[in-house]
Amino acid sequence: MNHFAYPWVFVLLLMPFIWRRFIPAIKGLHGDALRIPFIADLEKISIKSGGIWKINDLADGAGFSRMFWLLYVVWTFLVVAAARPQWLGEPVRLKNESRDIMLVLDISTSMLNQDFFINQQRIDRLTAVKKTASDFIKKRANDRIGLVLFGTRAYLQSPLTHDKQAVYNILWSMEAGMAGDSTSIGDAMGIALKNLKNQNKSQKVIVILTDGENNDGSLSMPQAIKLAADEGIKTYTIGVGSQRSFWGAFSTQIAGVDEKSLNDLAQATKGQYFRAESSYDLQKIYDLIDQLEADINENRFVRETKELFYIPLIAAIFMCLALIITLRRAE
Repeated sequence: MNHFAYPWVFVLLLMPFIWRRFIPAIKGLHGDALRIPFIADLEKISIKSGGIWKINDLADGAGFSRMFWLLYVVWTFLVVAAARPQWLGEPVRLKNESRDIMLVLDISTSMLNQDFFINQQRIDRLTAVKKTASDFIKKRANDRIGLVLFGTRAYLQSPLTHDKQAVYNILWSMEAGMAGDSTSIGDAMGIALKNLKNQNKSQKVIVILTDGENNDGSLSMPQAIKLAADEGIKTYTIGVGSQRSFWGAFSTQIAGVDEKSLNDLAQATKGQYFRAESSYDLQKIYDLIDQLEADINENRFVRETKELFYIPLIAAIFMCLALIITLRRAE
């Protein structure tokens, strides 16, 4: 595809006509003539009788001489070159900048509760999390993913990496109870924040999922919330489990989950808190986070550009040389 970078330059094509129309003519031996800077040099040239390059042609009766039109062609080439003709290739999407995303997952023994369903088959919470989290990882093609697992203790199971397959394998190999029976959400947040803090990228996200409340570890939830707010790393929190209480009655909160603290953590970091009461909810939540943290530059494109200005510029130079040579030979 060809186009001009500066199409407005074509207005200059009118300049010779405007000059000829409004600039006063020179009064001399040959009568009225166009004011041309190099007229003195042209007058020195002795041109044979009957030639086409007569000085009188510079101001012939028709008002526009052969010389004028030849010089105008040169001017046209120069204007076209100044407009910068270009060839544009097909649009190519820019490679998206990547984010650093730390997944923080609860693997305490309570994650073995079988209150989720997939294809009408009852499964435990951890299996549902494995499936939805692995789908989320696959979608983040340009991002680095890290994995923190926690129970009684919190562990950095996978540092930030582009190796999605490695994170996927670790995710599916984890088992509930591997890190203990209790829940140390604060310590897990501390590890995630520490690892993201040392990274240079500005786009950092934490996604923390739990089915309990912070009942172990060295960091309390208020401390973890303050640390997260100070670091300014956006955090999405997910509370997992059924609304049915221990006695079988329904409540307004997910049983066993400290929803207030999770919501406070999300609000303090400009993130969002979600409730996942089913496998369907969990899938929708991860899909929504994927949309909220869309790939950077996903709608930006570039095109290969080749400059073609040299073509009319060379044509103008060669035409000027041809005119000069012709005038020299006519001397």
